[in-house]
Amino acid sequence: MNNRANIYDPIPVKIVEGHGCWVTDITGRAYLDCLAGYSAVSHGHCHPKLVKAAIAQMNRLCLTSRAFDSPLLYAWEDKMCKTFDGKMILPMNSGAEGVETAIKIARKWGMVKKGVTDGTQKIIVCDGNFHGRTTTIISFSSNTNYRSGFGPLTPGFLTVPYGDHNAFCRALRYNSGVVAFLVEPLQGEGGMNVPPDDYFTEVRNICDENDVLLILDEVQTGLGRTGYVLGEEAYGIKADLTILGKALGGGIVPISCVLDRRGTIMDVLGPGDHGSTWGGNPLACAVSMVALDVLREENLVMNSKAMGSYLLAELKEMGLNARGRGLMIGIETPLGTSRDYCLKLKDQGILVKDSHGVVRVTPPLIITLHEIGLLLEAIRNVFK
Repeated sequence: MNNRANIYDPIPVKIVEGHGCWVTDITGRAYLDCLAGYSAVSHGHCHPKLVKAAIAQMNRLCLTSRAFDSPLLYAWEDKMCKTFDGKMILPMNSGAEGVETAIKIARKWGMVKKGVTDGTQKIIVCDGNFHGRTTTIISFSSNTNYRSGFGPLTPGFLTVPYGDHNAFCRALRYNSGVVAFLVEPLQGEGGMNVPPDDYFTEVRNICDENDVLLILDEVQTGLGRTGYVLGEEAYGIKADLTILGKALGGGIVPISCVLDRRGTIMDVLGPGDHGSTWGGNPLACAVSMVALDVLREENLVMNSKAMGSYLLAELKEMGLNARGRGLMIGIETPLGTSRDYCLKLKDQGILVKDSHGVVRVTPPLIITLHEIGLLLEAIRNVFK
């Protein structure tokens, strides 16, 4: 009997075990995991140091709620701010929660510090965005599937084309009350879209000139995924608010956050304005701190850049239309649907997922040259 809500159409494989870049299904067959939990398993499955940290903390304390303080939360906050050049931080649990939190902060900042009348605040977003699936977030999705049947939708959002800074500038010129621009450094779910090289430099300047907060959703692009610690580094800019999640928990625990990079944005919040029972829980903080250590100690950012550059070059050498940065790559499919190719690659022992017309390749950042070779061999067999 199937009592599951029908909200997913998964690739037909039932996984029971995972270590490193490899997972095993119920029949004992091994697969090279090149999705990595939509980038949440960047450190590889069941990384020994992360598992050890989780078990040790589970034997001490897992949850206090924010009604009480935990020394681990202070330690995690300090480590996060030093690692990502933040001045204030607010922990949550999921990427969508992080985005919702950033929206609330931006709206209140707009009222308190920019003088925008409450209820008239506007946030600009991009066509093809994916920031989560809450009611507010789907309200500005350009995917009608995500919105249909879930009205009334939340107002207060303007959509512009991704990668077009002139369109962003025009939206500011013809609309009052804009408090923030929410955007991904590289669009993942939208089809692995990479903006022009000068896009974010121009966007940063426009935000500064118009007193608009630049909010970067780094839930997927952060922590080395694009070959940089943060995706913003590829463009030489710095966000005002940065949203992190997914790999922040090392593929072991859910944890996310919003970082205030100025230190003068998040201070508009007071007790009771926001909260989360599980946000910043000791278990998640303990694992997350080790995840940051592993990222540095094992040179995962450097490996992401090196392996990603090699993989992208080889794909293009095959004559495939591939794009991305680091180990966040999309491959356009010449015939049929991208899901057809994902199913064929599964038969070759490779697990990937389709994302808006492309085959999405986001393996753990620990992937080796040998494993990249296995992936390329499977792609050659399927795409030829």
